[in-house]
Amino acid sequence: MPLTATAVKQSKPREKAYKLFDGGGLFLLVNPNGRKYWRYKYRFLGKEKLLALGTFPAVSLAEARGKHLKAKELLAEDKDPADVRKLEQLTRHIAAADTFEAIAREWFTIRMVDKSPSHRDRTLRLFENHLFPGLRGRPISAITAPEILAILRKIDNQGKVETAHRAKQAASQVFRYAIQTGRAERDPCADLTGALRSPKKTHIAAITEPAEVGKLMVAIDGFQGTAVVHTALKLSALMFLRPGEIRQLEWSDVNWAERRIEIPAERMKMRVAHIVPLSTQAETALKELHRLTGNGRYVFPSPRGASRCLSDNGVRTALRTMGYDNQTMSPHGFRAMARTLLDEVLRYRIDWIEHQLAHQVRDPNGRAYNRTTHLEGRAQMMQGWADYLDSLKEQALAKSP
Repeated sequence: MPLTATAVKQSKPREKAYKLFDGGGLFLLVNPNGRKYWRYKYRFLGKEKLLALGTFPAVSLAEARGKHLKAKELLAEDKDPADVRKLEQLTRHIAAADTFEAIAREWFTIRMVDKSPSHRDRTLRLFENHLFPGLRGRPISAITAPEILAILRKIDNQGKVETAHRAKQAASQVFRYAIQTGRAERDPCADLTGALRSPKKTHIAAITEPAEVGKLMVAIDGFQGTAVVHTALKLSALMFLRPGEIRQLEWSDVNWAERRIEIPAERMKMRVAHIVPLSTQAETALKELHRLTGNGRYVFPSPRGASRCLSDNGVRTALRTMGYDNQTMSPHGFRAMARTLLDEVLRYRIDWIEHQLAHQVRDPNGRAYNRTTHLEGRAQMMQGWADYLDSLKEQALAKSP
């Protein structure tokens, strides 16, 4: 006799598990703990098998009968319902692994492993804040150019034009990775050329007029902040490394015997090891700071703890405190300042300057020079630069009231 919804609901647990049959192999298994399971007993290729159809009350009697009917239809087609279910589960698993988010995170793990922590953080925030909300569960092979454009225009309409372009570039890298790994056939971002507004070209805020550079050096000398930030300001001017390369300097990078800093390739933008000859002024500043932070890893540790380096706002905030706004001078501006004055005023060789800026410089045959190229001349240049900054500072002090 078929089951009724009332009988299913009112079935009580017993000392041992028991079955309530509905007919055609469908039954309700009632366990001693009170849990109730729908099961379908059938035979396939002469072998008795059991198919789980869910639990009561999550699956009602009517729903269990519906699942039972579908399973019987598969049997009529000479298909094992258990095998069909396994295939469906595998298909769903594969589909989940081929979503935009899954592939993006896979790409991030593999391709971003050698990037700086700050770059990895910025890239991950870009995905989580802008790309994942709209593309998270979408199969990557099904995503279209208009779909991506809608997301990018939403970012653009917020006034974040550069962010929209970075998001497009990041998405494109994920699609290309999906193509390489056989999970997509093309990159729809390639169809979006010219679809976004062009970002405004902004010049790096930098002071390059000698008299103003002198005033800047006076201001740095008079900075009232911490010794760590004060020295970071000084060395930003004296060594003109990229801001991230300054912040992440480690005491192990300092070769006191050779009077130089040796930064490994993994912390350089161009992924090429770099040497910075130390001027007397830079060496003195480092030795003074070594008394305070020399027991730790970082030359410029964070005030929040020595396990991390100074934040990217450390030098920037110091410049603002000294009266230099975003349009006047930036941490990156020390590089432009040195590049301009070393060339136009001090007349040092361009290839020496470019080498010291850690730009990629090639010989006449197109081969990249190694890190020690022109090292002696660069050492002379770095001392000349430090002396020149001192002279500009003295001139500024002489003119001050």
